[in-house]
Amino acid sequence: MPSMSYQWVKVAALAVALAAGGAAQAAGDAEHGKQIGYTCLGCHGIENYKNVYPTYNVPKLVGQHAEYIVAALKEYRGKQRAHATMYAQASSLSDQDMEDVAAYLAGAVLPAGPAPNGTPPQKVTELCSACHGANGVGITGDYPTLAGQHADYIARALVEYQKGDRKNPIMGPFVAPLSLADIKLIADYYAAQRPELKTEPRPSYRLP
Repeated sequence: MPSMSYQWVKVAALAVALAAGGAAQAAGDAEHGKQIGYTCLGCHGIENYKNVYPTYNVPKLVGQHAEYIVAALKEYRGKQRAHATMYAQASSLSDQDMEDVAAYLAGAVLPAGPAPNGTPPQKVTELCSACHGANGVGITGDYPTLAGQHADYIARALVEYQKGDRKNPIMGPFVAPLSLADIKLIADYYAAQRPELKTEPRPSYRLP
């Protein structure tokens, strides 16, 4: 079985490749993204809005890396992630539309400098912090920021990587040996980090 240090070497190499790919992406137009991304706020614009089945909080996106949002949308469109609603949404967007929507939804990314809130559990130190940071801020735009994300959403994502509902060459080997207790520990730790991801408020309209 490959040693953990060898796995980190592979992760580092993939990180460099992904970062280079992210740098080549076109810049998103947040104003256009606001115009075409209003449907996203039907779920992502409501605080503590729940996915129906299975039940978990939909993710917060304000402060997230725009590059990661684009990558996630492409994975939903390409069926590397299993979610019917997200597939339908992503399938309606061009690559540039995704860039624009991501620029709008992400806003200003969280700062990378804050010290972690509390002592990282061993599993976080061993498996997570090299990419997601001890404070939950992804080390490059291709790695998601987890600080303040809903714990049940983080846990659900990890389970989906284990089950193969999300296909990712980096995450698969790392989540495979995790127990449900490990997953809860990781999710709770990152959910407690600050500053945190936020929910973009959905505009409210009143009749005259």
